[in-house]
Amino acid sequence: MTDDLISRDSRAVAAIQKLRFFPHAVNRGEGCYLIQPDGRRLLDLSATWGAAILGYAHPAVVEAVTQAVKVQAGASILSAVSGPAVTLAEELLAIVPGEGERRVWLGHSGSDANEAVLRAVTTATRRPRIISFVGAYHGGTSGAMGISGHSSQSHAAKHPGLLLLPYPDMYRAFMDDESGEAVLGLLEYHFDHDCPPDEVAAVFMEPIMSDGGLIVPPPGFFKKMEQMVKAHGILLVCDEVKVGLGRSGLLHCFLNEGIRPDVVTLAKGLGGGLALSAAIGPAEIMDIAQAFAMETTCGNPISASAGLAVIQTIIQQGLPARAAEMGKRFKQGLQELASRHTLIGDIRGRGLAMGVELVKDRETKTPATVETAKVVYRAYELGVVVYYVGLFSNVLELTPPLILGDKEVKRALEVLDRAIGDVEKGRVPDEKIAGFQGW
Repeated sequence: MTDDLISRDSRAVAAIQKLRFFPHAVNRGEGCYLIQPDGRRLLDLSATWGAAILGYAHPAVVEAVTQAVKVQAGASILSAVSGPAVTLAEELLAIVPGEGERRVWLGHSGSDANEAVLRAVTTATRRPRIISFVGAYHGGTSGAMGISGHSSQSHAAKHPGLLLLPYPDMYRAFMDDESGEAVLGLLEYHFDHDCPPDEVAAVFMEPIMSDGGLIVPPPGFFKKMEQMVKAHGILLVCDEVKVGLGRSGLLHCFLNEGIRPDVVTLAKGLGGGLALSAAIGPAEIMDIAQAFAMETTCGNPISASAGLAVIQTIIQQGLPARAAEMGKRFKQGLQELASRHTLIGDIRGRGLAMGVELVKDRETKTPATVETAKVVYRAYELGVVVYYVGLFSNVLELTPPLILGDKEVKRALEVLDRAIGDVEKGRVPDEKIAGFQGW
């Protein structure tokens, strides 16, 4: 049955929207597990790239969506006020720190949220330029790709005048500077020479670079950058799409950096598996013009109700603290694996947003790209779903549901231990990963 579904997919669904790491097909989900058509259960350490933040078929989301469908309050906020959408916007204004009068834009994905913000900030400030980072992935629409710096989007046209800075990576430090000061110095150089700050509308940043390799910035880096750019009237836009809403151990990942962004974008986990995104920012930015960034089904009552249920569950059940504790235990287990497996070069992250970088040699830090593809394939064979990210496709990304428990952590470590060991011993042939390109 699983093979049949995969075959049908290959004949019906466009390849341009697929990332395939192994022959994975899903029939249903329960908690932290995905169930294939043949009944095989897989522990999901991805949460579908972070979208299933409460796991699958969570009672709070099921109840909220069921009730919303029964009394469907329209299908959009485009030309009508909707109770669920207004309530969700009010909740977001309450939980996201900010100053002054603010507004919420509602959409479907991180891509459209970041693109809407891009259009709004450049129009409102009358400044055309944007600063972002090498490795950043802000979405798959043309505008969002235009301000991204990920290698998978090399085909996309860049935003005019975009300045891409190295993301400060303590494992692969720019100019051998683990503090990030060299990156700040480079920014100052550009301000003085080829990127006048009065032409820059905003800096788009990720408090943990997700698809670029789960990179945690050096302590204090973004605080210093915030002070530098705000001195020039440049807005700070924080992309919390994958690492926000409790995943880092705090409700908002940017709180770990001690910064206060002007605009925050949320998606993935916000909808609990449904299509939902949000951008929270100053009224003078978000109200720049009526009907300026609209989509027909944005703010629909089904997704908005799911979003409310997700936020309330995360806060009421103390899931940020749970993510911090389970992430600590998971990381300790990974460090034990590193003592036995030389393939593991670095372990990093916050809470339940972790990256395990695999290298051929710990001294040279040569990326183990092929080996990483084999590890995720072998893990799948053993019953665990984990994907890889990074500019070299060599970082295991661990973003499991926030309801992850000790039993799941133990199982995950057992499977990763065996999968990495099997790859190190040459037990996973090249033929296994043929046809599964991933990133």
